[in-house]
Amino acid sequence: MHAAIDALARDLAAAGLTSEGVRALVGDDADAALARMVAEPARRAALRRPGARSTLLQAFVLGDPVPEAAMAEALPAMGVDGALALGIVGRRAGRVPLVAPLVAIRPHAFRDALGKGEWWIASDLDELAGVAPLRPDHVLGVGGAARTLASLLPPLPVDRALDLGTGCGVIALHLRRLASRVVATDISERALWFTGLNARLNGVDGIETRLGSLFAPVAGERFDLIASNPPFVITPRAEGVPAYEYRDGGATGDGLMAAVVGGLAAHLAPGGDARLLGNWETVADEAGIDRVRAWAAGLDAWAIERESLDPVRYAELWLRDGGTLPRDEAHDALLDAWLDDFEARGVSAVGMGWLALRLPATGGASLDRFERLPQAIALEHAGAHLAAAFDAAAWLAGLDDGALALERLERAPDVTEAHHQLPGAAGPNVIELRQGGALGRTLSVDTALAALVGACDGELPVGVLIGAIAGLLEVDEPILAADLLPRVRELVLTGFLRAA
Repeated sequence: MHAAIDALARDLAAAGLTSEGVRALVGDDADAALARMVAEPARRAALRRPGARSTLLQAFVLGDPVPEAAMAEALPAMGVDGALALGIVGRRAGRVPLVAPLVAIRPHAFRDALGKGEWWIASDLDELAGVAPLRPDHVLGVGGAARTLASLLPPLPVDRALDLGTGCGVIALHLRRLASRVVATDISERALWFTGLNARLNGVDGIETRLGSLFAPVAGERFDLIASNPPFVITPRAEGVPAYEYRDGGATGDGLMAAVVGGLAAHLAPGGDARLLGNWETVADEAGIDRVRAWAAGLDAWAIERESLDPVRYAELWLRDGGTLPRDEAHDALLDAWLDDFEARGVSAVGMGWLALRLPATGGASLDRFERLPQAIALEHAGAHLAAAFDAAAWLAGLDDGALALERLERAPDVTEAHHQLPGAAGPNVIELRQGGALGRTLSVDTALAALVGACDGELPVGVLIGAIAGLLEVDEPILAADLLPRVRELVLTGFLRAA
């Protein structure tokens, strides 16, 4: 099999089936349509420009059957028989012999903390290829969730990493850029087949695949970094409700998320990090994000809720994801099953977001942050920022206010200040601090805090700066310090300020 995959990689490269190659073939507009899961413009462009790249695009990107003779020309190293043996195409009888793709193989360009890169990622055919509804053991390709999780990874070299619920293996590939060794687990043999295929296709070694549920395949082992986009979708356990391996973990409610978070402490090495995506329920009067805090007991934790949906919108989201639309006959019965389940358990909302966690190397947890951030976030900086925040929290935990006042701090280079005032006003009505990096926060601040941040250039201790500002504003210095120092801690944690 390895020889066949290596031959496939040579053929894909020779044909130029890359992100830039696809864009050059179909044009910018059709390429943008592909990102929106609209295939027809790219199909029309490919048919106008026949050749190896067009054939591979039609088959493995769009999911179209192609003439066997054209496929043979596009795969000179692998050959059609090699593709048949590998299980990525099947023959179709007809007046003109055809081969039909059995999988998708698409170029995936990425940028992470280590730079730019590109892989070919094989997965099951999906809605772009006209497949609906999806098969229960469907293996997803690269979507928004995988891109988000990859951006959250701490850009730090580690020894061992775990991809829990690997799917097609794209997160395992990202982890291998950081880790010497990666273990990728899944309950799906098909997912592990794709993971192995994608690793070999892209010349990546050091990824071990293991079959099993959650932490069972790695019982007794610890890792420096754990990443997971687990099957967290909250699906009613009712007869007639389809379950998909890639999204439905088989637990009631958010029980699978609780199990994943609760199992981290036993599988992280001291000082090890975890990055997860997940959903959590608001049950009765207990907010979902507060329930996550209980799951993460003993860990440094930063939970970010990006969105919260009421039960109807949540059910509609995942019905559409599975290919069931409002016009479909089964839609209303399935929606009722979801709503009955939520009502029986007293669920009023479902939160969706990110979890960053760390097992303290020594002592107790120093970071306990649970917040809602629905605004747009530039993910390019998220992984490095979250990693720095855990280090900053540990540093701050060792400083009382007196010790903090003796420290020298400096502004992060991406921080800017904006003033807003009414026409003719003597001074600003609103002062904002804005981040170009980190999580892209905008904070409204008062004159004293703005002055302090502006003065933080690493030259003078924070306490000296506060004293000078107190003199300028003609306020009591101890009172001003008591007001500013807790906010300085917040600015250090959120990346506006840092130790000089």
